[in-house]
Amino acid sequence: MNELIIRTGSAQMDVVMIHHFLSNESYWARGIGFELVANSVKHSFCIGAFIDDGQVAFGRVITDYTTFGWLADFFVLPPYRGKGISKALLLALMEQPWTKHLRRLMLNTLDAHGLYRQYGFEQPAHTETLMEVYRPKVHLEAVDHGR
Repeated sequence: MNELIIRTGSAQMDVVMIHHFLSNESYWARGIGFELVANSVKHSFCIGAFIDDGQVAFGRVITDYTTFGWLADFFVLPPYRGKGISKALLLALMEQPWTKHLRRLMLNTLDAHGLYRQYGFEQPAHTETLMEVYRPKVHLEAVDHGR
């Protein structure tokens, strides 16, 4: 494998590739529109892994940079899985100065619990205090956010 480069910042990300993966291959955002992906990238802390200037992995954190962060849309393209890229991405994220001071980091995952446990994630201690509004197909609806 050629040299892996980790980059941060929404301007560094390949939004077309990210949209393609999320819309066609993810289990959590299948069918999501390009504009929604572009806006989510623009308004999040983004981190990506690149090989030969091509993006092979992505993740974003929805955060206030002070107390809380929510990890979203983390993935590695299928041909690059099993090569330690997700670990490199998470290590780079957890080494960001601001992430070390967040009171809480959270995420949802269907199948990567073991990976995230390596970085300190655990089942919530007090699930009885967690609440949510869950709209699993809202990204398929035409939404005007006044932007």
